[in-house]
Amino acid sequence: MMHRALNRAVIASALALTASHALAADKIKVGFMLPYSGTYAALGTAIENGFKLYVAEQGGKLGGRELEYFKVDDESNPAKASENANRLIKRDQVDVVIGTVHSGVAMALAKAAKSSDTTLIVTNAGADAITGAMCGPGIFRTSFSNWQPGYAMGPVAAAKGHKTAVTITWKYASGEEQMAGFRESFEKAGGKIVKDLTLPFPNVEFQSLLTEIASIKPDMVFAFFAGGGAVKFVQDYHASGLQKSIPLYGTGFLTDGTLPAQGNAAQGLLTTLHYADGLNTPRDNAFRASYAKAYNDLQPDVYAVQGYDAAQLMQSGLTAVQGNIADKAKFRDAIRSATIDSPRGKFTLSAAGNPVQDFYLREVSGKENKVVDVAVKQLADPAQGCKL
Repeated sequence: MMHRALNRAVIASALALTASHALAADKIKVGFMLPYSGTYAALGTAIENGFKLYVAEQGGKLGGRELEYFKVDDESNPAKASENANRLIKRDQVDVVIGTVHSGVAMALAKAAKSSDTTLIVTNAGADAITGAMCGPGIFRTSFSNWQPGYAMGPVAAAKGHKTAVTITWKYASGEEQMAGFRESFEKAGGKIVKDLTLPFPNVEFQSLLTEIASIKPDMVFAFFAGGGAVKFVQDYHASGLQKSIPLYGTGFLTDGTLPAQGNAAQGLLTTLHYADGLNTPRDNAFRASYAKAYNDLQPDVYAVQGYDAAQLMQSGLTAVQGNIADKAKFRDAIRSATIDSPRGKFTLSAAGNPVQDFYLREVSGKENKVVDVAVKQLADPAQGCKL
């Protein structure tokens, strides 16, 4: 009897050892669903670069586990979003999805992740509903809700004495929600939106709208565009001469990752965002040096930071479960309760999974979005409709 008990103990010990070796040998599957072509291609690359930089800094592992990457170009096309999401979730059976940029695509991605109980870390798209009505236990964001950067500019504009504003953006969730955030805080401070101008995504024919702005003569214009569209809009606004009499403001995407192409047209523009150049903190300085070294002297932007912090979030969760990502509940609880030491400054996550973070007022100087001030400290999204 004693001999049998000893055998059972030896077998159990061997099985446990085998299981732990198998866990260490298996790679965690990470799926990147990002735009690698079209208007937002540079943004997708920056997100991936940032994520992989943090992993490299940890010796190529997170939570002691090696990673295997799967990539899908989502083309910023909502019509293909469900199919693309399922390629990663059902075909490749990834453990975590990282993505994406376009809000319409991200909405479909969040729906697919939620229905399959796949952990999703949104690394840019700010659609309010993702951490609002569509929130879920496995859905997190390292970026922002669209409401946040728009809301942050309202107090700044009012403090500068502006009483009337025209907003201009693409007519889709990201633009409309950022304008709604600005409207809320600007009107709260006594301002008035006299006209909301929109055009279809990714249309960049701005001339008729600039003519309309000139005829309205508001105190200011508040804009959201990103990528190639932002380059064209800022150049067209500058060429029109409107800047001399009607100052242009925007959320930070107007000038983030676009300054080399915008050149002189962007100089002096004020924007609000959760990251800025010249923060000059030890954490940010180390990150910027590391990024430039890894990517041929390329300077990181907000998209790179959001990718970098997605890997930090994963590290927080995986450390708590000692690499056992199959323990989903504990993995996700650890992510939700983490404090992330980000290059942007430390942030936590709200109960809905959205960053509670500082928003900076930035001014374009040369090829940098230089920090001027903190526009709003530790701004939390209201997460309307979230029932977690």
